[in-house]
Amino acid sequence: MKNVKTKKHAYRRNPYLNKKGTYQYMKRVKKIVQYYCEATKKWLGDNITVVVMDTGMAMHPELKERAILFRDFVNGRPDFYDDNGHGTHVCGAIAGKTIGLAPKCNLIVLKVLDEMGNGDVTYSMRGFRWILENQEKYNIRIVNISMGMKTGTNQVGEQRIMRGVEVLWGMGLIVVAAAGNLGPEEGSITIPGRSKYAITVGSLDIVRSGRGSYKNHIYKPELVVPGANILSCNVDYQEGPMYVKKSGTSMSAPIVSGAAALLLSKETNLTNEEVKRRLQVACNDLRLSKTRQGSGLLSVRKLMNQKN
Repeated sequence: MKNVKTKKHAYRRNPYLNKKGTYQYMKRVKKIVQYYCEATKKWLGDNITVVVMDTGMAMHPELKERAILFRDFVNGRPDFYDDNGHGTHVCGAIAGKTIGLAPKCNLIVLKVLDEMGNGDVTYSMRGFRWILENQEKYNIRIVNISMGMKTGTNQVGEQRIMRGVEVLWGMGLIVVAAAGNLGPEEGSITIPGRSKYAITVGSLDIVRSGRGSYKNHIYKPELVVPGANILSCNVDYQEGPMYVKKSGTSMSAPIVSGAAALLLSKETNLTNEEVKRRLQVACNDLRLSKTRQGSGLLSVRKLMNQKN
């Protein structure tokens, strides 16, 4: 019998794979946001850098070609790692080779959350500062923040985070933030999603997705996309399955970050304000409360086919 060589990190059998190797769950998500069109065959996020502020990232086979830099503001370790799994999952939804919305974009990962998914405000502020110092060097255009702080728990910390987001936006960066999972009550969007400068993303299919408040003039979220049972990269891919499902607005935000990267790879000179407006105009109205859906459900096809 001939020796059969197997590829390193060969894709293991997985119930979510179809015969062609396409992931059914992410294919479902992409269909919901009307991802499949001629434009997404041509523009895939090329030369656009997305910063992911999260728990880190494992060097998953889906991601190793897209990850260009890692900084650890929690433990100070030099190499890529993720001791929680949240960040790896988020990165996969943005830039995964076969499952991501923008499989040609570049990723910079800033670890600002610990192994429990918690983080000190100081870590995030150091991350913000690093982004500002390296924005031009790495062509950073998008910052994905799939984390949130409940309002009223640390007023000084909240103000610092909100101010940090404002500064990033003022420097032309697109800040995409999760709406949080403290809903469905009005006014339940977390920090920094409450910032008027952030593109805040809610989950279409999660009841507890954070909501804005007419009373407090928090006209959020900007839009919604799927967030339940999102299949993406597993941090423990070497020991377990290559992919796992997670739910929450943390999984929704990277879908919008990926969509923004697609748009910027097509129209590089768009400002963050223009990208925000384009994203909102490209939504399909679900006829829900504006504090629930914002502008509605994102359509990537509409986004990529909009006229100037």
